[in-house]
Amino acid sequence: MIGIGGIGNANAADRRDARFGYALSAPALTMLFLVILFPVVSALYTSLHEYTLIAPNYDTFSGFENFMLALGDQEFRHSAWLTAKFVVGVVLLEFVIGFAVALMLNKVERFKPVYYAILLCPLLMNPVIVGLIWRMFLHPNLGIVNYLLSTVGFGPVNWLGDTKIAIWTIILVDIWHQVSFMIVLLLAGLASLPKEPYEAARVDGANSFQCFIHITLPMMRTVIVVTLLIRLIFAVKTYDLIYIMTRGGPGISTDLLSYFIYRTAFVSLNIGEASAMSIILLAAILALTVYLYRYMRAIR
Repeated sequence: MIGIGGIGNANAADRRDARFGYALSAPALTMLFLVILFPVVSALYTSLHEYTLIAPNYDTFSGFENFMLALGDQEFRHSAWLTAKFVVGVVLLEFVIGFAVALMLNKVERFKPVYYAILLCPLLMNPVIVGLIWRMFLHPNLGIVNYLLSTVGFGPVNWLGDTKIAIWTIILVDIWHQVSFMIVLLLAGLASLPKEPYEAARVDGANSFQCFIHITLPMMRTVIVVTLLIRLIFAVKTYDLIYIMTRGGPGISTDLLSYFIYRTAFVSLNIGEASAMSIILLAAILALTVYLYRYMRAIR
């Protein structure tokens, strides 16, 4: 049996370890506060004032007026709805394509590093470079895409200048750039699954589809939720492709929320209202993150 003195010494050692851990983590937590929390608090404070680049001061407290103006702005609501459609489109399509490719690669034994290298090439490219490359590829007169279409009898398509096509063009370019992220994470999840349930199912006469429905999907649910959550957050923040390829046009057909906030801040010069829009966007992302996190905890 452990005596009272032994328990006291163990508690003292635990406290020393805890203090040592706090001391080690303090610099990282301080940097985290400065880099993340301070800008968020600053944006929240700015959103409560009439702060513009013409009058850059906090003299006029406006309360929640900037939030009401943002929510009442028709262009803001249009950008929010367009962003929601964009996010759903890219995340679902990337998930379907990524899961299908990951399932196929999981069966491959030879040349797997080669396939990894090919898949990671787009993901390693800077979004600005991706936007510039595809902007040249999709040029209505000089682009290689329209040239290839002309060889099979199709006329030129104004990929980035047609209000009905432009947003789908951005979605396809984003899929080309980011689908590798889905593939890598889902493939890592598939590679970590135990083999025993599949062997037992084969003995019982289950086919590949039944194994996928009753074994693969249930065991992959946590990985799927985490992958969708990370990709969803990145998709909501999409700015680079819009700025490089369309600048929100033609008209406002590709004016996603991140780019609209940028225009409000640095074109309309209204930093206060732009900060309010940023806080609204942050609140929406946090709410969705909390919901998916709770769902992930519930299915464990």
